[in-house]
Amino acid sequence: MRRIRSVKRSVRFPVSPTLLRRLAFTSIIANVAIVVTGGAVRLTASGLGCPTWPRCTDESYTTTSEMGVHGVIEFGNRLLTFAVGIIALAVVLAVLAQRPRRRGLLPLAVGVLLGIPAQAVLGGITVLTNLNPWVVGLHFLASMVVIAVAYALWRRTVEPDGPVTPTVPAPLRTLAWITTVVGAAVLVVGTWVTGSGPHAGDQGAARNGLDPESISQVHADGVFLLLGLSVALFFAFRAVGATRAARAAAVLLAVELGQGLIGFVQYFTHLPAALVAAHMLGSCLVLLATLGVLWATRERLPAAPPAPAAPTAEPVGATA
Repeated sequence: MRRIRSVKRSVRFPVSPTLLRRLAFTSIIANVAIVVTGGAVRLTASGLGCPTWPRCTDESYTTTSEMGVHGVIEFGNRLLTFAVGIIALAVVLAVLAQRPRRRGLLPLAVGVLLGIPAQAVLGGITVLTNLNPWVVGLHFLASMVVIAVAYALWRRTVEPDGPVTPTVPAPLRTLAWITTVVGAAVLVVGTWVTGSGPHAGDQGAARNGLDPESISQVHADGVFLLLGLSVALFFAFRAVGATRAARAAAVLLAVELGQGLIGFVQYFTHLPAALVAAHMLGSCLVLLATLGVLWATRERLPAAPPAPAAPTAEPVGATA
């Protein structure tokens, strides 16, 4: 009887693979969007628009008219966290409702969902520490981790459930991982550059004390190394006939060049807010393109069909 009811529920609320893929992709977009809106909070000097956490003021969970536009911007970004969380919850429910159940999807979906409140807590700590630049940088990097998990979930929804097999020689997979590590290092140093610059999120917020020019040069050196590795990947993939991987490396190169152009222009134009926001979006796109290269170096094969059950032997002496 229970099994009949379960089947009825599955029929009543079907979750197609297409719907699950779209929800997973929407989760990526939502997590990228909240990174950009979080940057807008800082770029408009609204980081302490709500001066405490989890309340907006000591007496109210919501912004008040006395707090002005900065309070509205900061509180609005807090509300967006709930929207991103609802999308992540919808993905988890879709994974649970899908029949047959896909193994490997649920841990990733739950990881994204748990990353949302973790991000909210980190955001609260940034407020409670008066926008400490190191905590702000950690908040950004944690967002990158959530985006990476959301991307992995989306890619798993379009893959079969069989074993993983490489599509390029082992040395090129190693080179792809080295490129990923360098890209991650560039992101980390980028937060140090931001922490040394003028966009503190509030006029009274402290800076990390690093020399902006020196740390910007370190960041630029890392970008040049990343570009060189990406060029090497592109030509190496082409040399071994890995068309899909070469195409992914070409996308990564294009995104990196666009991001580098924005970075140089914003540096020489004294960091206008609009370009800084575009650079934050570019950081998310570089991460996604880098992950795309990693995924292009391997593929997952279809799962093997279950082995047929062995015939049951009749007992000795049985009669027809």
